[in-house]
Amino acid sequence: MMRSFLRPLERCFGRLGGGDGLMWHMDLKPHASGEFSIAVVQANNSLEDQGQVLTSPSATFVGVYDGHGGPEASRFVSNRLFPHLDRFASEQGGVSAEVIKKAFDATEEEFTHLVKRSWPSRPQIASVGSCCLVGAITGDTLFVANLGDSRAVLGRRVRSRKAVVAERLSTDHNVAVEEVRKELAELHPDDKQIVVHTRGVWRIKGIIQVSRSIGDIYLKKPGFSRDPLFQQFVAPLPLKRPVITSEPSIQIRKLTPHDLFLIFASDGLWEQLSDETAVDIVFKNPRAGIAKRLVHAALNEAARKREMRYGDIKKIEKGVRRHIHDDITVIVIYLDQSCQESRPRFKGSHYDCTDTPADIFASNSNEN
Repeated sequence: MMRSFLRPLERCFGRLGGGDGLMWHMDLKPHASGEFSIAVVQANNSLEDQGQVLTSPSATFVGVYDGHGGPEASRFVSNRLFPHLDRFASEQGGVSAEVIKKAFDATEEEFTHLVKRSWPSRPQIASVGSCCLVGAITGDTLFVANLGDSRAVLGRRVRSRKAVVAERLSTDHNVAVEEVRKELAELHPDDKQIVVHTRGVWRIKGIIQVSRSIGDIYLKKPGFSRDPLFQQFVAPLPLKRPVITSEPSIQIRKLTPHDLFLIFASDGLWEQLSDETAVDIVFKNPRAGIAKRLVHAALNEAARKREMRYGDIKKIEKGVRRHIHDDITVIVIYLDQSCQESRPRFKGSHYDCTDTPADIFASNSNEN
């Protein structure tokens, strides 16, 4: 009886992830043109990933925000970006690349003001930032905008076979990619140390791997990095000009009946699974709980690399667990343009926003 009582609540609010106190997931929920599933697992002391899906009768918006240096920027983006997007879309009669860019710019500007206000008491907030991946589905049009290295991947049916192929819809703004290193070198011809190889990876000024983000204000406004107050917490960094940007890459695509689903995920997933592997898992398994299944596959791979089992990882506390895997957020969006009558649709005239918990450990502790 208790199980039957809990199931409706789980469909609305998610539930604990099969004995892993650092996991949260939602099996399945309707959106304007299909269904979606979400899962998040925490590795850091404070969860730095945030995710959300905003649904209405006519559109679906998806956001994955992968913070670094702390949770403040990703939490800020999850509170502010969609309201800006909704406001600009209402003013300009719908979603467009210009609307999305204005929403990103407004969010960046507001976070910069927050940093300035917080500066006297918390100067280190100038070093907090977040990658930002957004999808917008309106009718048969898909917009994908991103900063950083979270990734959107499409599962598309092959016409002549009962199979799918993976198509990446976003650009990784990470200096691990040679093209990104070349782009930075061209933008900073007088700085031979704009990208250096340190601690096993390429980093901008030896500090950060992503070249675009919300936040990281000290890398965009040199005055912050030169301030003695900030240098009490971060080593001096002589900058002549900004070294990263908040300019999003935006792609627009017309959806077809061959486009089956989308995977939006933070880089914690893609560090463990290839695009093709993730798409194959979604295609070959039931919809309910599919995002959790992807997270489990990533955690099993992370465990295998350490000659462990996922069961061993579940026993490791937050913070320490970050040495094995990153925070991981996964949102799977099913696209049912060709069979909408047979699928549950989002009903009603109001917006419905599904947000992941601000912190999985705290949320699950309160639940218990």
